[in-house]
Amino acid sequence: MTAELVRGQNHTLPRTRLEIRVSAGSPVVAGATLGDEHGTVRGAEWIAHPGSPQLPGLEVSRQAAADHRLAVDLDALPETVHRVTLLLALPTGAGRPDRFGAVAAPFVAVTDLDGTEIATFTLTGLDTESAVAALELYRRQGAWKVRAVGQGYATGLAGMLADQGIDRAAECAAAIHEAVAAGSARSVTPPPPRTPDGERVRHPAGPSAPPAGGGQPAAPAPGALGDSGAAAGSTASGAAGPGATPQGSPTPGSTAGGPIDYAHPRRQTSAPPPPPPTVPPAAPGEPARPVAGDATGWSMDERLYNQIWGMFEDLARAVAAYRSAVDFADSRMEQEIDRALGDPRNRMGGAGDRAREEARAKREELAARAREALDRDLAQLAAESAVVEPALPAAYAGWDNPVWHGYRVPMEIPMALRVGDLHLPERTDLRIPLLVRLPLERGIWIDSGRTASEAAAAADGDALRRSAVETAVALAARLLAVYPAHEFSVHVIDPAGSAAGPLAPLTASGVLAAPPASGAGGVAAVLAQLTRRVDLVQMAVRAGAADSLPPDLDTGEHLLIVNDFPHGFDDRAVTQLRYLADEGPSVGVHLMMVADREDARAYGPVLDPLWRSLLRVTPVADDHLADPWVGHAWTYEPSRAPEGSRVLEQVLALVAAARRTGRR
Repeated sequence: MTAELVRGQNHTLPRTRLEIRVSAGSPVVAGATLGDEHGTVRGAEWIAHPGSPQLPGLEVSRQAAADHRLAVDLDALPETVHRVTLLLALPTGAGRPDRFGAVAAPFVAVTDLDGTEIATFTLTGLDTESAVAALELYRRQGAWKVRAVGQGYATGLAGMLADQGIDRAAECAAAIHEAVAAGSARSVTPPPPRTPDGERVRHPAGPSAPPAGGGQPAAPAPGALGDSGAAAGSTASGAAGPGATPQGSPTPGSTAGGPIDYAHPRRQTSAPPPPPPTVPPAAPGEPARPVAGDATGWSMDERLYNQIWGMFEDLARAVAAYRSAVDFADSRMEQEIDRALGDPRNRMGGAGDRAREEARAKREELAARAREALDRDLAQLAAESAVVEPALPAAYAGWDNPVWHGYRVPMEIPMALRVGDLHLPERTDLRIPLLVRLPLERGIWIDSGRTASEAAAAADGDALRRSAVETAVALAARLLAVYPAHEFSVHVIDPAGSAAGPLAPLTASGVLAAPPASGAGGVAAVLAQLTRRVDLVQMAVRAGAADSLPPDLDTGEHLLIVNDFPHGFDDRAVTQLRYLADEGPSVGVHLMMVADREDARAYGPVLDPLWRSLLRVTPVADDHLADPWVGHAWTYEPSRAPEGSRVLEQVLALVAAARRTGRR
């Protein structure tokens, strides 16, 4: 049970490997000091801060951020250390808040490695203070405890360090703020900074610069795209942006200590992040050579996820700058032509023609410069993509990636799943993986109707519907492949049995929970089974009685694929489907619709909330995903196995074999 502490209260720590999680309404600097039996910090070498993030048994973030996770191993601390004090300070700089009274009260939690909260403390009552000793972990009679402190300092970080016995505290505080301002690690919170040449700032090479997590991206990640078509209004699942559930925090469907936990995956070790890869030296004047995994993160998967987000953002920004420059050149040309022709003397003879030619020449010069800058950025991103793509784990990789040849059923789920690729018309061969976070927070709608795209318009209606089912099969196979055996089940509703061919990889491998349901009776049975599961799990979670669920209830996650909706669905079935779409994701039931929205027009607006709640993808290339950051319409293409490849069948066969042998 979580202990909610007030100032001065303490609580016994049940274990020694912990995390300290900080959530604040504004970026803060998080650090920690080590004190002896008298609470004295013997020197600057006993302070963990962004400029020196690692001490024995302690790891802190390398930058200011609104969210932090500090790793603590009390057994690894030196024997002379009896106290660990968590320090929070507001970063200095123009435009930043200078007192905690101007920002939301910080929240601090001491948690297990899986994110289960042991003790929490909300730092209320702060006003003019710009630094605060939030809490301390201290040794008492051989046991470790946590105490809520909440001691603020209007004199800032220097005053707080001086109070702990640090000599030359002002110089030490200045060094900490300088390390934060320097941004020695690539921050996830703001867009990555750029050099004067337009290159993204990389991590410094060598083991002295291990990245640490912190903050949420300010711009949308590759999964944070809305639908620019009819189903606009929601962002995609897994967006790590404002309002998103921080990684590792409980979601409504999670329970501590019970058999059900549908929260986002948490870091499974308190070990410090490994150092970033060494960047090969570049020749003078040349851009840095790209390296896979050079973003922040506690694991290679997390670093690759953040690197892909950085590539997405860089491509969006480079193209936005290019388009803006071209628009400016066009506008300037029109203004110069209008100005020249506004003089009656230029309307006769060759003066007007010369004015037009000069204006067009200036326009072409500006556009050529913009294109040159864009081509340089695109070339760097293409080189980075060529390095990153082969290094991706199976969950992030395309079906043509060799990583699938060495596939093994995993023991835990990854951070995210690749559901397709994104590109812009300025360079269509530069593809950014579209990743959504796992577990899914919303369902997926594969639009089998004719869209405005050229590929959809050129396709035969039957071929388009078949391609939509094949896309659903490929996505379902990916989900089955990245979950541990027996922890993910797939159900299929195919009322008329029209998708028997495309569904063959799932049915032949034996990975489905049951044969595809057909007819009104089959539809009703599957919906009733999953609706009952959602009801029971919701009641158990709300009552805190997850261990009392019926023994025949599968508490793993479930995916329901619905083909050819709304054929075979009566009013009751439609209501149940909407219920599963709304309530299912929080308790591990996910929906994948294969449907043409036009076919459901007879239901009127009653189904509009259903479409808006789903992430819409298409079986062919379509530019329906809107980027709310810079306004781009990204072209989406599904992730499909290469023509003639049997990689999908081979992966499903391995999943089925793992289930038969009972591997978990």
